[in-house]
Amino acid sequence: MLLEQVIIYAIVFLVCAGIILIYMRKLKKASQKVEAKIETAKQEGLHEPVSLHPVIDLGTCIKSGACVAACPEKDILGILNGGGTLINASNCVGHGACFHACPVEAISLVIGTEKRGVDLPHVSESYETNVPGIYIAGELGGMGLIRNSVEQGMMAVENLVRSGIAKDNSTYDLIIVGAGPAGISATLAAKKHGLNFLTLEQDTLGGTVFTFPRAKVVMTSPMDLPLYGKVKLRDTSKRELLDLWNDALSKNEITIREKTKVEEILPENGHFRVTTLQGDVLKTKHVLLAIGRRGTPRKLGVPGEMSEKVAYRLLEPENIHNKKALVVGGGDSAIESALLLAEQNKVVLSYRSDKFSRLKPKNREKIQEAIDQQLLEVMYKTNVSRIEEDKVYLTTDKEGEEIALENDLVYIFAGGELPTQFLQKAGVEITKRFGYTMKKYR
Repeated sequence: MLLEQVIIYAIVFLVCAGIILIYMRKLKKASQKVEAKIETAKQEGLHEPVSLHPVIDLGTCIKSGACVAACPEKDILGILNGGGTLINASNCVGHGACFHACPVEAISLVIGTEKRGVDLPHVSESYETNVPGIYIAGELGGMGLIRNSVEQGMMAVENLVRSGIAKDNSTYDLIIVGAGPAGISATLAAKKHGLNFLTLEQDTLGGTVFTFPRAKVVMTSPMDLPLYGKVKLRDTSKRELLDLWNDALSKNEITIREKTKVEEILPENGHFRVTTLQGDVLKTKHVLLAIGRRGTPRKLGVPGEMSEKVAYRLLEPENIHNKKALVVGGGDSAIESALLLAEQNKVVLSYRSDKFSRLKPKNREKIQEAIDQQLLEVMYKTNVSRIEEDKVYLTTDKEGEEIALENDLVYIFAGGELPTQFLQKAGVEITKRFGYTMKKYR
């Protein structure tokens, strides 16, 4: 009897040991795959985060893999040696899905790194800046994803209403600056609460979303629009998203004042004086800034840049035919625009580095395919030196060498600049943040 028990225990031990061994081998094999992906990401310049990204507390992490499965962008996160890790961190767009999926709250959303700082305005948990009455929501505050921006626009107005508004017929209760995702959400929330408000947009409805190329696909997750309800979107075109916002505004009889650029916001006798480029002088008790960080395109600062043939966004590419176009930049917007233009034009893409980095995988595949098929020309390690009526000049790394290209159009995608002077003139403080943890509602 004793011998039989020993044999049974031995068999159970061997089976358990076998299961553990198989499990450990499986983990090791999975970790090796993740290590290989990380090495590839490093070689392609995609391992370092460039904007909002997850940081994992390995002391809290239980290695459930929920964060990996939840990420819509794929291969941003992985499990390495039994713990969560970043892989293609540069491709992270700040969905926050991993943050919400983690069962033990081991993930924080962080902007900037120890080495690379990001300029951010001071914003409290209620989205109010250091200037009482001025609020910020969306991309300007560091949270650029559409769903997150929509949530922040709504929450900013909710917080403002909770703080109390003394009615005064001589002023607006709220002026919302910007009609992108955060601005539209805030507009609907202001209508919901019966505020006397006005929404101003320097361009057209949709803000920076409207400037995406027509074929741009917006990656987003379900969002809740005030006065409209929950909207479930996955792969959605820019046009469909704009139609949705137009529908929400139309049903609530809201009109956005477009083509109205705010130049100055100054405190004055208990309210704010808002001055526009068009000459309007408006009074309001509160201001919500829902403008994008890329609202002010970064200029190259070269002779001829003020030429009419120079643009910083691509609209209606299907109407551009048989032109010699130069696209400047190496990010997703530059790549997507170059590919669209190349369908009906001769395109040269100028990029200052020797290889593309931080591209979405699909864009990386498409640009390489276009290069292989000679649909466009890519000139690496070049910079624009001057722009003339029918030519554009590029300099290379070789000292003094300048290349002249026949040219009709120039599209510059060099990113955008934080409207620092505009904010500082209003009294909003700005600080360069290194590895700053964003406060976010679950």
